[in-house]
Amino acid sequence: SPQQYNVTSYGATTVAIITLEAFAGLWINAFIVCVLCIAWIKKKTLNSNEKILLLLGCSRFCYLCFSWVYSFLSIIYPNYLHVHPILQLIVFFQTFFNYSNLWVSACLCVFYCIKIANFRNSYFIYLKVKIDRIVPWLLLGSGTLALSIAIIAYDIADKPHCNNRNSTGPGNFWKANIKMDKHFFPSFFLAGFGYAASFTAVIFSALLLLFSLWRHKCKMQKNSMNSLSVDAHIRAMKSILSFVVMYSFNFVCLVLKMVYVTKKESPMTFLIVVFQYTFPGVHSLILIFSNPKLEKTLLKILPLESVKCKVC
Repeated sequence: SPQQYNVTSYGATTVAIITLEAFAGLWINAFIVCVLCIAWIKKKTLNSNEKILLLLGCSRFCYLCFSWVYSFLSIIYPNYLHVHPILQLIVFFQTFFNYSNLWVSACLCVFYCIKIANFRNSYFIYLKVKIDRIVPWLLLGSGTLALSIAIIAYDIADKPHCNNRNSTGPGNFWKANIKMDKHFFPSFFLAGFGYAASFTAVIFSALLLLFSLWRHKCKMQKNSMNSLSVDAHIRAMKSILSFVVMYSFNFVCLVLKMVYVTKKESPMTFLIVVFQYTFPGVHSLILIFSNPKLEKTLLKILPLESVKCKVC
């Protein structure tokens, strides 16, 4: 029928766009992970900034994998999501890597702020001296928090299955699906807490770094001097502002997703999904061009790839 044709066409278009965006993001984050792993093998060590970027690339790569699987199944084979424990496991891993992405991103912003900002506060000076030792604990704490939230998300996703073991027949499938959507509302509030906590850290880091830049610039103007610290401040501000933009758009997508959660084929739902798959790749690309080592390696690879294409 025409309605079935429209549904099939909508699903095929959505899956095609999601697949392109997901694989682009996977390639970009895989590049970050590979470059840093090769540097780790050569140098036998990584600095704190590279450790955070490595974990961020890994979490985004895995997040895109599980998000793509979830979107593919929910659009093409939705019945498989009601087979225990497929949905629960996908939600668990997707939530874990999503929150790892959020809080590791916040750790990177905090690291930039402490490493580059200049304040005379004794506690801030202590953090600046000890930041390299604190970073592993920050990353461990981020992973622990993400794991805790993922366990809660697994339990939330498991509730509709437990309450609807006898409602998976053709006649009751629609009712079971609506009940599952209602059970997912607590997970949205859980996601809101995660966004709020990490977004607060990013905002405070941006404000402190901006204030430090303003003070440092005023001091340099009074003394008629130039400083490399101003350039470092500006580079860090660009990176942190990109995080602020990413978090803002993600939060807007979260709110809209709560509003349109039951409207599976709404244009707004389609736009939300497109934005969610765009940012992990685009923002990682921004981080590549903000890092001299990653940028230099990427620029070395791209001409070789273009030459190969011309030869073929």
